[in-house]
Amino acid sequence: MCGFVGFTDAVHSYEEKKQMIERMAERIRHRGPDMGGTWQKNKVALGFRRLSILDLSEAANQPMSNEDGTVTVVYNGEIYNFQELRSQLLKAGHTFVSSADTEVLVHGYEEYGTELLKLLRGMFSFVLYDEKKDLLFGARDIFGIKPHYYCENEDGTFLFGSEIKSFLDHVSFRKELNREALPAYLTFQYSSGTDTFFRGVRKLPPAHYYIRQEEKMEIHSYWDAVFEKDSKTLEEFVDDVDRVIHESVRAHEISDVRVGAFLSGGVDSSYITAAMMPDETFSVGFEHRKENGEIDPFFDETVYAKELSEKLGIRNYTKIVTPEESFREFSKIQYHMDEPQSNPSCVPLYFLAELARKHVTVVLSGEGADELFAGYDWYNDTKEVRSFKKKVPAWIRRSLAFLVRPLPAFKGKSFLLRASGVPEYYFKGQALVFSDREAKQILTPSCRKGKGANEIVSEVYRLCKGKDELTKKQFLDLHLWLPGDILLKADKMSMCHSLELRVPYLDRCVIEQAERIPAEWKVNAIDTKYVLRLAANRCLPDEWATRKKAGFPVPIRYWLREEKWYRHVRSYFTSDFASEFFDVEKICRLLDDHYQGKANNGRKVWTVFTFLVWYEVFFRRDGELEEKEAPTS
Repeated sequence: MCGFVGFTDAVHSYEEKKQMIERMAERIRHRGPDMGGTWQKNKVALGFRRLSILDLSEAANQPMSNEDGTVTVVYNGEIYNFQELRSQLLKAGHTFVSSADTEVLVHGYEEYGTELLKLLRGMFSFVLYDEKKDLLFGARDIFGIKPHYYCENEDGTFLFGSEIKSFLDHVSFRKELNREALPAYLTFQYSSGTDTFFRGVRKLPPAHYYIRQEEKMEIHSYWDAVFEKDSKTLEEFVDDVDRVIHESVRAHEISDVRVGAFLSGGVDSSYITAAMMPDETFSVGFEHRKENGEIDPFFDETVYAKELSEKLGIRNYTKIVTPEESFREFSKIQYHMDEPQSNPSCVPLYFLAELARKHVTVVLSGEGADELFAGYDWYNDTKEVRSFKKKVPAWIRRSLAFLVRPLPAFKGKSFLLRASGVPEYYFKGQALVFSDREAKQILTPSCRKGKGANEIVSEVYRLCKGKDELTKKQFLDLHLWLPGDILLKADKMSMCHSLELRVPYLDRCVIEQAERIPAEWKVNAIDTKYVLRLAANRCLPDEWATRKKAGFPVPIRYWLREEKWYRHVRSYFTSDFASEFFDVEKICRLLDDHYQGKANNGRKVWTVFTFLVWYEVFFRRDGELEEKEAPTS
């Protein structure tokens, strides 16, 4: 697990490029504090920071080249089937000088070209330079576990890297806010699609690669989810899932350093922990007291984590996060996210990674189970909707939904839309903060021009036309929510503490099993993630296998009703730069109504607040927060 930077630059001198690539690599030292390296040839410069996980020797350092130096790679991630691929490449006559998985990319490209991507099992983002063809080959794993950004400047220089902030140290990079990203962000709580909040900087989509040659860029997809169900019995599916989860956990455990696990009270991380049996687990929670003074267990799952760890004979480390800590570190959290990310779970994840890094270098975590096995409540019907669907023919339900969809909100509208069986009418993913209309109402005219959430989700739904209702929802979340929210914050919050986070559910072999499970065995009247829970129950007590999903709950709605934090947030809402983007009167009304208990606007307030904090860090303080305000990780 590491971080890379690089560029092609025909404008500046060798020494100028050397200084820039070194500064860019130093900017992301937190991703790899163990070793670093830079490389230059022709107009290409590559930089790397290494967190040593496999083959701790210097022979495994990057940038890494083949024998004659004509193929060189920088790479972030882990290839879990590298030993199998290495054996095949050795038989084909390739020579290896290390036992690191990185070298498989170099020789694999020589042997297979871009077809190598179809053979890789793992999480990865890399850029490879082929000197003979004078081309760059960049790629990202099928789920988007590892980030990949790129940008072409006005003078023709081409930048790429693991984090956007590294681009700030190239003299040709022009930092400019992309205001068009704001409307969709206010709905989704994250930056969606391929554009970013930095104008001109783009994200390579998951399961895509690019070839850049002679200053021309071609981007291609090499994989996508299929969702074709099998005709197996329920018991056979449970067997398959249990087998593949255990096998994936074993593959994800491979390391030359200490490995632990994140553990909450839910089934996802508990199943991984029980399958893995690590020496140590890590958990965080919040102490929030009800009006009667009792601690609210909803915000503190450390109790369940401790109990399961004791049952399994595993040591559990816990931390209770305070609001003071959360607000103190929030600017730093947004700095490391690169783009505004208002999912409140960024906060506990930041402190969880900090806790784990004191004891281990690698952790396994439960991200991805909900998207693959259908664990979110939005995927299931309520009892009332299920009954309505049985009684009313589909064509009538769809007609009713089509008629009411354009109408203003009224009691029963949401029910009719959800009962339609057409997720395009009502489902925009797991996050829905502001509607498109609400977002435009609080934005200034110059910030209303970007794509709204409706337009973005429509583009994704077109890719899965003809699929069943549940598959469409999963497909949408796999393409937007998972890479844009869940995985991005997992990568950034762990790597800012130099911690490698691995996600065994998000594995090629696992999704091949999950895609084949019929909808009625994923969600039904009994539960969500039905097959996964049955599989988990083989090594977990009933209480953990069946516990309802809590997520990573953060008591922001209560914090924002405390005068101290209300005033802190209001200082941002009334700052001299807030009016550039928002109608200050309207956002202050949202905050005041929430503070006074007139409405529950917690998520809306937090989403606006997050953007303003992020903007202050990168555009008022020039992205120098770590040096000025916070110690390095």
